[in-house]
Amino acid sequence: MHNTPLISTIVAGLVLAFIFGVVAQRLRISPLVGYLLAGVVIGPFTPGYVANQNIANELAEIGIILLMFGVGLHFSLKDLLSVRAIAIPGAVVQIATASALGIGLGHVLGWSFGSGLVFGLALSVASTVVLLRALQERRLVDSDRGRIAVGWLIVEDLAMVLTLVLLPAVAGLLKGDSTGASWDTVALPIALTLGKVAAFIAFMLLVGRRVIPWMLHYVAHTGSRELFRLAVLSISLGVAFGAAILFDVSFALGAFFAGMILSESELSQRAASETLPLRDAFAVLFFVSVGMLVDPIILIREPLPVLATVLIIVFGKSLAAFLIVRLFGHPNMTALTISASLAQIGEFSFILANLGVSLALLPERGRDLVLAGAIISILLNPLMFALLDRFSARSGAAPEPEALAKETAGAHAKPVHHGGHVVLVGYGRVGSIVGAALRRDGADVVVIEDDTERVAQLQREGITAVGGNAAAPDMLEAAEIASARGLLVAIPDAFEGGQIVAKARALNAKLPIIARAHSTEEVAHLKSNGADVVIMGEDEIARAMIARIGAEPASS
Repeated sequence: MHNTPLISTIVAGLVLAFIFGVVAQRLRISPLVGYLLAGVVIGPFTPGYVANQNIANELAEIGIILLMFGVGLHFSLKDLLSVRAIAIPGAVVQIATASALGIGLGHVLGWSFGSGLVFGLALSVASTVVLLRALQERRLVDSDRGRIAVGWLIVEDLAMVLTLVLLPAVAGLLKGDSTGASWDTVALPIALTLGKVAAFIAFMLLVGRRVIPWMLHYVAHTGSRELFRLAVLSISLGVAFGAAILFDVSFALGAFFAGMILSESELSQRAASETLPLRDAFAVLFFVSVGMLVDPIILIREPLPVLATVLIIVFGKSLAAFLIVRLFGHPNMTALTISASLAQIGEFSFILANLGVSLALLPERGRDLVLAGAIISILLNPLMFALLDRFSARSGAAPEPEALAKETAGAHAKPVHHGGHVVLVGYGRVGSIVGAALRRDGADVVVIEDDTERVAQLQREGITAVGGNAAAPDMLEAAEIASARGLLVAIPDAFEGGQIVAKARALNAKLPIIARAHSTEEVAHLKSNGADVVIMGEDEIARAMIARIGAEPASS
């Protein structure tokens, strides 16, 4: 028998995640639920095969690195600084609120102040993976709401890095042992930590800003897609690992800064697409690793403490986030989106709880409550976003201040009141050419686009544009697809295009629908969902090349 804990953990995790994910999707609930249950099945608290927890955690870290790198590719330093005025005080207030509630619950459970503080801090920080997956599903990462949420997350990340460094130094004080530590010994770790973070940021801005884009451009000019993909993975994983080893910065923060530096390059979109498959696979393993930590018996053994813990996570700190976002003058939808995004906990919570137990600051009972609160809050998070989507649909798109005009991604716009118009989904490289040609011919065009800046630009040009994902509820209705004379699906994602085509066909049975594809399988998929014509780019390129060589055999 081969000793293959790495292979068996990956295989068992992915296969069971796929099976349970399909079942969850079939039951019309989030696939995340299936991934978490897969982890419970291969965890140590259920009978049968038990996967290697340490390996699963390290695989999950790779997912976090790739995810944060991808987010950084959509960010710039300007974007990060633009939300600092709300992200910094917001994160601080939320962490303080959760810590105070944790101390209160710890007091009720008979714990010391130090135990309650560690418990509250563990409940204060949201999971990177859960937050970003929710934002990405709704195309909100590039919106104002998404930028605030990600900036908030970065501040929480920095706060937790500082906490993990300081906790061993102040453990004696928190336990009431004045001989073990003093406040004088805290100043040096704080100074060192802040100095290392500052040194890392300076290094990335001064050195990384030149070296990383140059390296990627050099590889791109070799013409090797394999080398380019390898370069992207090397940059994301290498910078994250180097940041952790040399500067004591978290993997997530290192990867985010690597992506943000690379975002200034014109190759950033290509880099993002190259990491997407691995990013999704390892993100699934993150949820499997979370499920492995959970002992289901705690729900029977400690029902009231578990309930109180979940209430702190889902309502306590979310209420604090909602209030501070509203105090800064942002609309209800922004405040609710931030609240829903942060109403869960994850990877940093586990690390902090384990450190608290090892330092004898947090009882094992507290760690069990953190783990139970994590999995329940992650299970509830898709439900909170579903309620948010429903609230958004019922409230409609009330006019927002001009400063928030870009915040349209994922929102439901008012009906456009057209008729006999053409609905164009996607205004990228293909969509913009199609849209320009239609407008030259005098056609009435309504564009559905999830890039907020592009929507704002189209609206400034006098073009009717609806911001959001065309596959989201009510988006096609907002474009009045029922009275349209045609639908053009110009987005490159054929699977998402299939959802759009199916919804459009259900709303207008006689509507001419034209879509694009990249393979015969995608053509079949789109036609099976109701597309009348599917144009495959490779076929059209081949025809044009054949026609060209036939027309000009000598001069070409």
